[in-house]
Amino acid sequence: MMTETSKHDLKPVLAPAFFAQVMQWFEALPHCKQLGIRYVSSSAGVVTLELPFSEAIIGNPETRVLHGGVVTTLIDTASGSAIYTLLPGPEGVATLDLRIDYLRPAKPDEPVFCTAECYRMTEHIAFTRATAYQDDINKPVAYAVGTFARTSAGKEG
Repeated sequence: MMTETSKHDLKPVLAPAFFAQVMQWFEALPHCKQLGIRYVSSSAGVVTLELPFSEAIIGNPETRVLHGGVVTTLIDTASGSAIYTLLPGPEGVATLDLRIDYLRPAKPDEPVFCTAECYRMTEHIAFTRATAYQDDINKPVAYAVGTFARTSAGKEG
């Protein structure tokens, strides 16, 4: 999660034109398109995405609470997107591990946001942390940490 200090020191994504293409690609993925996941904001190492509420993503018809799988998809997509804010060009990124602590159910009829940060990157692995929330990032729906494999064309893995 971003600290108060880091909010004031935001730097732009490394390659804005490339990152814009990546976000268009993410939003066009069939599962992201079906869920309506959309880009909200970014800076170097950080991305915020939005998952709008819809009746189709309710997990429990009695309580109208969102299905945990759609929150997982939002977190995974935001975490992967955060990595691309730090890359100069095309590179494959694959989820190796994603650990999510669900802290409370997402309220019905409200969007869910996810702010993800790539806090460390090595030649082969990227490390992320993310917060899914609704109206207040300090009242999270879930926290997550992830590791992602990095592979680029022409680089032996």
